[in-house]
Amino acid sequence: MSSCKKTGTLFRASFRPGPERRLLRCITERASGILQAMRHSLEGKLVLLSAGLIALSLALFAGLLAWLKAPLSAALAAMLCVMPIVAYAARRFMRPVTRTLQAVSDGIVSMKDRDFSVSIRPASQNELKALVESYNGLGEQLRTERQGLYQRELLLDTVIQATPLAMVLTNSSGRIVHSNLAARQTFLGGRKLEGLSFAELLSEAPDPLRQAVATGTDSLFTIETEGESEIYHLSQRGFLLNSQSHRLYLLKQLTRELSHQEVETWKKVIRVIAHELNNSLAPISSLAHSGRQTVERPEPAQLERIFRTIEERARHLHSFIDGYARFAKLPRPQPEAVDWSAFLKSLQETAPFRLIGEPVSRPGVFDPTQMEQVVINLVKNAREAGAPQDSIDLHVSEHAGGWRLQILDRGHGMSEEVLRSALLPFFSTKPSGAGLGLTVCREVIEAHGGRISLANREGGGLAATLWIPALQQD
Repeated sequence: MSSCKKTGTLFRASFRPGPERRLLRCITERASGILQAMRHSLEGKLVLLSAGLIALSLALFAGLLAWLKAPLSAALAAMLCVMPIVAYAARRFMRPVTRTLQAVSDGIVSMKDRDFSVSIRPASQNELKALVESYNGLGEQLRTERQGLYQRELLLDTVIQATPLAMVLTNSSGRIVHSNLAARQTFLGGRKLEGLSFAELLSEAPDPLRQAVATGTDSLFTIETEGESEIYHLSQRGFLLNSQSHRLYLLKQLTRELSHQEVETWKKVIRVIAHELNNSLAPISSLAHSGRQTVERPEPAQLERIFRTIEERARHLHSFIDGYARFAKLPRPQPEAVDWSAFLKSLQETAPFRLIGEPVSRPGVFDPTQMEQVVINLVKNAREAGAPQDSIDLHVSEHAGGWRLQILDRGHGMSEEVLRSALLPFFSTKPSGAGLGLTVCREVIEAHGGRISLANREGGGLAATLWIPALQQD
């Protein structure tokens, strides 16, 4: 090429002796390069084949025309002579194409059968070479992904088999399609469960387990075995897998965890009660000793102070014990139809707040006494958190087939740690608090079949959200 460029430059500069030879060599080199490239492409081979057949046809036509002296006959004779050559050349030309396409087709069939090990030998033609490289690259990628998927499935199966939860997966016909070691140990003493009917397996299970499965929802139940109570939690979910209905059952034994939590709860209760008793009995004991000394030298003012303090501590202790008693004896809700307007107006007189929007027209069905105590507690907590009275708002609306009440304030709010523990029994941030106010609220709402949540508001303050379903009136 450099020689060609140099030759062209010399040719344009001046016509020196022998430029035709250099120009011819340049053209020959370019033509050779083009032919070399055409040899490795289908388009080039087709052009060369066409050119050769045309040249052969013209040569035969010219020879036959000189011999037969009839153009039509010469053309027909030339065509008959060239046709076998054309068929043979086309077959030779298409053979590598056909082989490559057939190999790709066979490889795709293998991929459909999840066999990604088939590779195709690289082709010499540029177009087919790109196709083969794309196919081989796809096969390599699928092999890599399948290997990674296999490793993830192996890890997942190891985790499932090692978990203490009993896991059972059933198909649309109720047959077990997968189970882990804990499930096999629970139901059949370690034997395989796959293929068995889950309903038949439950027929030999304890009644509480059958009843829990029949509910179709998550449930907590107890099984008596050899005079001991074992507590279990059953979780069940339905879902579609490969367009087929399946159901997953998770069974966990909670006896040890609940026993540990129960012991910890009792320890906390004892600590709280002991703290409150000491706070009341210690000053009472000290005042009794002072009163004994005062009797010897009577001082009415001193005696009045002693008896007043003893009375105050006794009243506080009685209130503390009464709060625990009311929490332990929380009655079952007695739902009745309640007009929202009258209910909220009565509440505003006891615990002032601003009503946002108009109350819902449909009467609520709940225990008005218990719900009144819940709202009063929440409004009281908002005031104790530093919220001005005119910043405490209450909004009632229909939501998800029930009613939603929101108590909004602009107080100090709660830290993340307090939010996580605020609804737990005996948790309090107040020095003299028993930690039962919000717990009683949660118990009342959950007894109605609802839920309560606490969240900080943007701009400061707290949002307490209550939701209760539309209960049936007793």
